[in-house]
This record gives sequence, structure tokens and C-alpha cells, in this order.
Amino acid sequence: MNPVYAALGTTIFEHMSARARSLGAVNLGQGFPDGKGPADVLQEAARALLSDSNQYPPMAGLPALRQAVADHYAAHQGLDLDAREVIVTSGATEALAAAIFALVSPGDEVILFQPMYDAYLPLVERAGGVARFVRLEPPEWRITREALERAASPRTKLILFNDPLNPTATMASAAERRLLADFCVERDLIAICDEVWEHVVFDGRAHAPLMAEPGMRNRCVKIGSAGKIFSLTGWKVGWLCAAPALSSVIAKAHQFLTFTTPPNLQAAAAYGLGKDMAYFTGMRAGFARSRDRLAAGLEASGYRVLPSAATYFLSIDLAASGIAMGDVAFCEWLVEERGVAAIPVSAFYAQDAVTNVVRLCFAKADETIDGALERMVRRP
Repeated sequence: MNPVYAALGTTIFEHMSARARSLGAVNLGQGFPDGKGPADVLQEAARALLSDSNQYPPMAGLPALRQAVADHYAAHQGLDLDAREVIVTSGATEALAAAIFALVSPGDEVILFQPMYDAYLPLVERAGGVARFVRLEPPEWRITREALERAASPRTKLILFNDPLNPTATMASAAERRLLADFCVERDLIAICDEVWEHVVFDGRAHAPLMAEPGMRNRCVKIGSAGKIFSLTGWKVGWLCAAPALSSVIAKAHQFLTFTTPPNLQAAAAYGLGKDMAYFTGMRAGFARSRDRLAAGLEASGYRVLPSAATYFLSIDLAASGIAMGDVAFCEWLVEERGVAAIPVSAFYAQDAVTNVVRLCFAKADETIDGALERMVRRP
């Protein structure tokens, strides 16, 4: 057995969701919305399934979706992409895998920011890469030049950058983006940019891609997700965008992973990316209202809630809330004694974990949020 995967346990998300199912708990752990997604996008998927071809689409993706991705980023983020620089993947995680397998050779060092999505480290290690960690800390979770310098060496090849950042629900500042861009240019590094939360941002904020920074156009791999944009997490339609020197190699890895993605879902994603601004504004407003509902209820019960600028998540600072338990112990107590599933943020660290922060998902119906709040009134 490959030692990278043989040593892995069940993900914290599956573990807590299973606990929620077995105990009949309210599941605010795993990050999926309660709703069905936009009806017109679903209808387009059904139309394409019944009317269009269901045979293999092109390996790089339907031309309509590749063009829609390029047009969408031109309209929303000011990027000048050619459709030929877009590769459609079976979800953003497959895009991450293809990019890492194509660009990381044995012995290459990869800078990862902790806390981090749990797929990053095993993918880097499976490619033969060596992870170097930058530890981010609450409440700001900010990147510094000093931390980057400590993590880097002459063997550093790549930075894996998640913005907006799950689980912290933060967005990189303009100064942090400039810092990362300067660092990549100075050291001739590639940046894989996991930007799946780019549209789930709040309070008038707008996502700015690292690819738009000076010197980064030809050294960035930008990854997006229809599942996050349209609240259809089970569709697993993603894409990556990169200059030809990078995308042509990544496509070769992609062809031996999933090769392609269901064509009707690609057609629906292409349709959805062309929706007018009102959809995106309304989607953000709905999630922000749910965020505020959960935050207000938690604060009324004495929990200290950290700011949530983006994603489906907000976090409780246990220490600031006067709770002496660590995050793992608190999550076990919460699901067993109060019937609410949450995620300990220490699960997003490979080493030197922050242990006083717990993540909750607010992409839920009002009654789900209110039910969780009723159970959380009594604190440990």
C-alpha cells in the first residue's frame, strides 16, 4: 500500500457527519447548503441531459464552458484569459490534484498555509513533494514576510494559496497579495491558487485574484468551482486557468485522473456563469443573512465569534468565550451532550495546531440554525 494513503484516517468532516447522523444531531460541521441551488441552472442541466450528447466531451472541457469561464473572469475580476487556458475538471479537488501532480517533482518543496484544506498535504506528498508550513493564528490569520522566509529554501518550487481561506473565513488583504506576488517573482515560484470561495464574500467585499498581481499572470494556476458558486456541491464541476506553459502540462495529468466531467453539468455551469450580477448579489446577501443570524444567536449565548468575511463558515474562539476545553473535546461534548456537530479547527493543521477555535457552517435554513442555537444555549 502507498504509505501516504495507508496512514490516513477518516476525514474529520465524514467523522463528524457520521456522529451527527447516529445521534440525530444538527449538522453544522460539513460545509454544504440546505437549499437545492438555482432552479434555472438545474433546469439547464436537465435540458442538456435529455437533449445534448451524453458521450465523452472533450478532455479539456466543453468549449462553451471554457469560454464561459474566461468571459466570467473578464467581467467579474478583470482577467484577460483565453478559453484555451481553461481546463474543466471534476471538481476543484481534482484540479488541485492535476496541478500538483503535474508541477511538483520528487524533492520539490511546497509552501502550505495552515490551517488548510485537508487534501493539500497528501496530494503534495503523493507527488513526492516536501511540505513547508506557514502557521496562521487567530484572530487575524495574517501572512507575513518573516513567516514566508522561514518556510522557504532554495528547493522551494511552489506556493499553494487558498483565498478566501477555509476554515478561517478570511480574505487576503491587498498588502498580502502584493507580498505573495513579490515573493513568487523574487524566487521564481509557481502559485496554485485555490479560489473556490471567490463569490461567497460579504459586506461589500470583492475577491481579487493573485493572478492579477504584477508578474503573476504566467506563474499562477487559478482554480474555481461551480459547486461553490451555485451551491451545488455534489455536482463536482471545477476548472483551472493558467498560461499555456502550465495548463498544457496540467491537462496531461488531468487526462489520467478523471479525463472528463459530465457534459450536461458542464453545460449548466456555462449557463450559470453567464447569469447577471443580480444572482451573485442575491446569493451573497442570503448567506450573509444566515451568517448574521447564527453569529447573533451565538453571541447572545456568550460565545465569542470571530469575523467571517467569506465562505459558508464562522468560528467560535473557545478561550475568548471563557471555555477551557480544547476544540476536539468541545466538539465531542457538543455533538454528544447538545446534539450539534461542529469541526475543530485543529484538524486543518499538520503540526503546531491552534486548538481553541471551532468552525460552524451557516449555509443552512433558518430552522436549522435556530435549532442549533437552542441546543447551544447551555454551555460547558
